[in-house]
Amino acid sequence: MFYYLFNLMNEHGVPGARLMDYVTFRSGAAFVLAMLIAIFIGRKIIARLQRMQVGEVIRNLGLEGQMKKTGTPTMGGVIIIISIIIPCLLVSNLSNIYMLLMLFATLWLGTIGFMDDYKKLAKHDKAGMKGKYKIIGQVGIGVIVAGTMYLSPDMGIRVNHEVVNEESGQIERVIYESEIEHTPATTIPFVKDNNFNYSDLTGWLGDNAETGGWIAFLLITIFFVAATSNGANLTDGLDGLATGCSAIIGVALVLMAYLGANIMYSSYLNIMYVPGSEELVVYMAAFIGALVGFLWYNAYPAQVFMGDTGSLTLGGIIAIFAILIRKELLLPVLCALFYIEDLSVMMQVAFFKATNGRRIFKMTPLHHHFQKAGNSGIDALIQRPIQPVPESKIVVRFWIIGIILAVITFVTLKIR
Repeated sequence: MFYYLFNLMNEHGVPGARLMDYVTFRSGAAFVLAMLIAIFIGRKIIARLQRMQVGEVIRNLGLEGQMKKTGTPTMGGVIIIISIIIPCLLVSNLSNIYMLLMLFATLWLGTIGFMDDYKKLAKHDKAGMKGKYKIIGQVGIGVIVAGTMYLSPDMGIRVNHEVVNEESGQIERVIYESEIEHTPATTIPFVKDNNFNYSDLTGWLGDNAETGGWIAFLLITIFFVAATSNGANLTDGLDGLATGCSAIIGVALVLMAYLGANIMYSSYLNIMYVPGSEELVVYMAAFIGALVGFLWYNAYPAQVFMGDTGSLTLGGIIAIFAILIRKELLLPVLCALFYIEDLSVMMQVAFFKATNGRRIFKMTPLHHHFQKAGNSGIDALIQRPIQPVPESKIVVRFWIIGIILAVITFVTLKIR
């Protein structure tokens, strides 16, 4: 709305109206708006949830301070979703396919999470929506994202090429193809030429290799959307844990999006240039602002939980955003905490069934392992730490690990 209003003002020569032409200005505005909306509207939404008695039902697992959280309002993810969408509608270019796709994905994922929370609370069903329906929803948005990238002529890349000095063997400069290339290409870490085309996996199909590459890209998209969404959902077990980790990941992604949407910075880093993706910077700025504002109420001791409405949405947003900026193969590093939480549950269940009741961890998801005392009658392979770690300390340590992973993710762009 403001974007088009300022453009109209600029056409009539109003001083300062060109500010909306700058992605950095609009991103800053989106961040501030999202944060303020989350703080001020969040208070009213929390009060409304309390009146509706939409409180979390806590199962006693013997964790310190756990039962005190009973009745704390949940479904606070609504605050995050509203705080993302409103600033994007106000300051973004709504004709941009990247922005439209991210807004659609936000609503799609938020609906899945909301339906899950609604069944838990309204139907008094702790299990919530059946897992297969969540997976169907995640697969559905993965298909939509990959299909849009395949069909849309506006979602291509300009591939980078190195110009090497024959005498010194050093790279003199990086040049880009003049035409936008519509191909299933992405960034892969730790190799000299960090551009990777999924069609390379399907070269055996001959003339159909490109089509095969897009199919491989579709499968990768579905995998990362489901894995990251469910990983964020499992991570949301302590006050501020998923919120803080997601915000840290968001900062890394917004920087990568800004660099990849600017041909000068892309050339300096020798990475592919993604024309038109600059609007994603505005979206991710709103995403970070919404999380910072939500953390105002979600930090220990939490006044509201995001519920599946928030956690399933956050993970899906992160995965889809990385896919759109062609950085999805960096997610195993950037989102390692989410995937470790996923794996801890899978390993625990498989080991429990195979050994008739033994465990690897004292409790899963992994963050709860640190809350349990060791050698307390639990038949687990890993008993340390013996003394339970306070919840707030676990959260901050996970944040620190998240920052380290974000730094390592950036380093991978230069280690070849």
